[in-house]
Amino acid sequence: MRKIILQMSVSVDGFFEGPRRELDWHRVDDDLHRHFNTELGAMGAFLDGRRTYELMAAYWPTADRDPSATEPIAEFARIWRKMPKIVFSRTLHRADWNATVAREVVVDDILDLKSRPGGDLALGGADLAATFRELGLIDEYRIYVHPVVLGQGKPLFSGHRLDLDLVETRPFANGVVLLRYQRSG
Repeated sequence: MRKIILQMSVSVDGFFEGPRRELDWHRVDDDLHRHFNTELGAMGAFLDGRRTYELMAAYWPTADRDPSATEPIAEFARIWRKMPKIVFSRTLHRADWNATVAREVVVDDILDLKSRPGGDLALGGADLAATFRELGLIDEYRIYVHPVVLGQGKPLFSGHRLDLDLVETRPFANGVVLLRYQRSG
């Protein structure tokens, strides 16, 4: 059965975005980007909230046409365009770039999606992740801790307690550390 994997970057103090929704503190160099490409390129689909999808759709469809784009950026643009995407939104009427819109997170539909053949499912967007977490649908957490303290912003985790088992740590040369967890039990 496929797994649902939340892959998110956070600051040392646990924020996934700054107080004005900024993401400019992410330390993504070519090495980390190649790692992301390997991980995300193996996925079977991206499951995104509306804001995450719109953020991605504003840049990635044509990122590889930019003459200043590095090879890892160009490679991810190709991965993103090709990858099937399900966008969870009550307000978005349509989505382009190999994407479909789902109005609600329906547990039986998600379990059916997990049972299909193919690569794991990458979950994107903190609000959508909170819904999936509350429903017990996230199998693995890949948290990339960036060596930045924001002091304020939107935290990745809030709400109820969740016990996790650490299955991997991996430091990157730029100071980012991957903490990979699975749900306990």
